Amino acid sequence: MLAQLLDLLLPFGRHNPGIHKWAMSTVVPYVRKGLQFRAGTSPAYSLIEFEKLPDHQAVDFLLCPADSRAQPRENIDRDLRSIIGPWVYDTDRWDSSSEDGESKVFCPGWHQVCEWLLSQATLSWPTAVQAIERWSGPEDVEFVHGIALDLPAAHKYYLKQTYATTVLACVYTVQDTTLESLRRIHSILMNLRVYLGLDGGAMSLEQTMKALPDLSFTDMSMFHNDRVATYMRNDLLGRNNPLTRPSEDATNLSLALTRSAYILTLFGSPSSLRRVGDLIFLHDERDQKSEISKLLRTIAAQASKENDDFLLKAREFLLWLRDWGNGTAGKPNAGAATAGALGMLSYSLARNLYDDGGPVRLPVEVVQDSVYDSALSAFDNATNPNRSRGGLKRCDEIIHALPKTVGLSLPGTRRIMALLKATHALSDYRLVLKQGEPFSPVVLRVHSDPIFIIEKVLEQNPRAYTRLQEFLEMGMNMVRAGLLSYRKLDPSTILTTDSELNLAVDIAERRITAMCIEAALKEDDFETAYSYVASRLSMQSPEDSDASPWPVVDEWSWKAALQAGQYIRTERSQQPTHLGTASGNLEIRHLEQRIECLATALRVAPTSQLQEILKSFRRCEEQLDSAIKEEAANELAWGEEARVDNLPGAFDQVNVEQQYPVRNMTASAAAQQTEEAPMSLFDLSRATARAAQRNFTAIPSLQSIRRGVDANNNEHEGESLSRIRKRDQLREAATGTLVSGVGWLIGANVGQNKKETG
Repeated sequence: MLAQLLDLLLPFGRHNPGIHKWAMSTVVPYVRKGLQFRAGTSPAYSLIEFEKLPDHQAVDFLLCPADSRAQPRENIDRDLRSIIGPWVYDTDRWDSSSEDGESKVFCPGWHQVCEWLLSQATLSWPTAVQAIERWSGPEDVEFVHGIALDLPAAHKYYLKQTYATTVLACVYTVQDTTLESLRRIHSILMNLRVYLGLDGGAMSLEQTMKALPDLSFTDMSMFHNDRVATYMRNDLLGRNNPLTRPSEDATNLSLALTRSAYILTLFGSPSSLRRVGDLIFLHDERDQKSEISKLLRTIAAQASKENDDFLLKAREFLLWLRDWGNGTAGKPNAGAATAGALGMLSYSLARNLYDDGGPVRLPVEVVQDSVYDSALSAFDNATNPNRSRGGLKRCDEIIHALPKTVGLSLPGTRRIMALLKATHALSDYRLVLKQGEPFSPVVLRVHSDPIFIIEKVLEQNPRAYTRLQEFLEMGMNMVRAGLLSYRKLDPSTILTTDSELNLAVDIAERRITAMCIEAALKEDDFETAYSYVASRLSMQSPEDSDASPWPVVDEWSWKAALQAGQYIRTERSQQPTHLGTASGNLEIRHLEQRIECLATALRVAPTSQLQEILKSFRRCEEQLDSAIKEEAANELAWGEEARVDNLPGAFDQVNVEQQYPVRNMTASAAAQQTEEAPMSLFDLSRATARAAQRNFTAIPSLQSIRRGVDANNNEHEGESLSRIRKRDQLREAATGTLVSGVGWLIGANVGQNKKETG
């Protein structure tokens, strides 16, 4: 019945314009929609009811699927062409208005069609994209038997502009991030430019990206508004939306976003146009850097080690992504550094591009920063502090990859080299900062107090304190790497960079020395601790720094010296390996060393701490005096015990000292025993002197000397300078006897002595 209705009306339409318009714009859409229903199924509305429907209900009826089970809808372009097209051509469904002397037209029904198409882009993007691909717009209308309707120019212009707006709105609404969707969106935009009379073409997305076109914009100021990101989500069909207003700039922007999304998706970061637009218009630098880092990781995973073509192409894409080929689009700030860092994935490629005079498009400073960022990224991702393995090895290779552009004399290079040295030095020790978590290099770089890590090394490695010089070099490298040597240090108090470095180095040395002293005392190695105090701390003073006055209170040196001065020897204390010129009494030697440590503490300590140190100093001094007196008493007691007079059977002032052998021993045996008894040279001299003193009267020479002295005593009373006392004569005679008796043992010249005496 519906198929025959048109045949009945067509003859009358040729003679009556009203019937002709009604048949083309109302009956034709209704009949074609009704024919889509299955046999036995009637449309929801009759022709009369359909004619009276409001525009939005009529559009829903005309575009709803006749069979809800038919998914997806493959012929939506046919419905737009043969059903919606004729229905919109009824001028009775249009509204006219005049603003500022300019007449404007509006079609509520057509606006509802645009809203429906936009909703399909969100719910089922293939449906919307297919409709746009296969339908050429409102001018593409299918009437009956060559009989058509026409619209005024203003109406046609309105349809053309609103359709272009709808296409752009659908492009921003599609959330699919596959390469297929991006290819089809790019094709739609290229056709839209042709539709608007702009330059377009049939080039595919891949063909376009090979050429990397320069997208020059005539006016980008409209896209730098803070509300642009909001326009991508709200009021997409509005007349004042700069993103969807049909123009060359709007289509260029959408093409640039599509190609940018293609690059991101191609390298493993699937993105839609809206996602790329957020990266650009929200100006979130952190989000941009995160996206760039993700790109670099993916590119590194895909890169071929044998061929650099992939990396070269990726670099070109990322350079284009930065400014869309002309440097005016304000693309992500990390784009330049990204392209430089990409070269670090292949050292030979990096040298060809930046070190050997290649076609460098980046400033030298950007390349240097990129190298440093890549090196530090490898450092942060390292798990082994050994410089010859893993991430630290890669960091070292990166920093040496461009010797001409990134020389070893640059401050940034020196800092990273010092960081590598300090980290590698830690690889020789066991180090666990958190239980169950081994030390990783990034901890050193982000730690608020890197010198504190050395204290942990000393705690976890026995006798590590003996490597003081190694730890001092480690602290020096930490300072040169730009790490803090003291968390309370205020850089504002330092005038110049040199003074800041000197201060940081001095602080590190003092802290590390104090740490080693405390570690030695904990392991009862007082001798090593004392040597550090005597050789290191005693040479320091609170004014060693170049900065004047000293901006940091040295709270480490005096504490370490005081702790060493308060140390008391125990059974576990390590014994000294040599005494040198010190006392042979270990207790006295230890007290003397403690006093030296306390004296050093007094010299380097602040005034507020002197009272406490003085108390320890006095106590130690009293202990030393007591020990010295005790040793003197012991020596005196031993001397008394060693006297011959105190021996059993000895008698004072015996004329002739006789030794009697044991009764049951023969005389020859006793003499042999006496000769074989061991006696040192000094014992022999002492025994001879004692025997000579007791037997002066038995020596004939002494008697003659005595008589001579008595006879000439009166003659020499006036000569005071030549007078020789009797006691001196006796001592001289005894000495001569000793020399003549045992002098040959020590090589004494007896004749010369006698001559000089005469």
